[in-house]
Amino acid sequence: MKKVEVVAAIIYFNDEILCVQRPKNKLSYISEKFEFPGGKIEQGETQKEALKRELLEELNISTDIKSHFITVVHEYPDFELTMHGYICEVKTKELKLNEHISQKWLTLSDINDLDWAAADIPIVNKLIFNG
Repeated sequence: MKKVEVVAAIIYFNDEILCVQRPKNKLSYISEKFEFPGGKIEQGETQKEALKRELLEELNISTDIKSHFITVVHEYPDFELTMHGYICEVKTKELKLNEHISQKWLTLSDINDLDWAAADIPIVNKLIFNG
């Protein structure tokens, strides 16, 4: 099974967290699901370097990466995903969706209302239960 390693940003602005929605995809289990933004780590990059690059590419934003929050290993039907989640902060909600179809800034009390990609659910649960 193919293994993919990615980074994801749990981006805070005050008490709200950025949630972004994937576009339609031939893989139904990720099509139009919500996720934390991020992407693949390229050869020679650290996790934090990859995260900064991906956030600039996907959202045109620069973040302050605070700390590692969780690493999730999830098996999708055709690949295994290892996702390193980091707590980040931004000074503004201004961003540009270059790859996603929508965005929501939600508080912890509302974050579970979205249709999340399966690999992102452990992050959502840890956020809710750890506050």
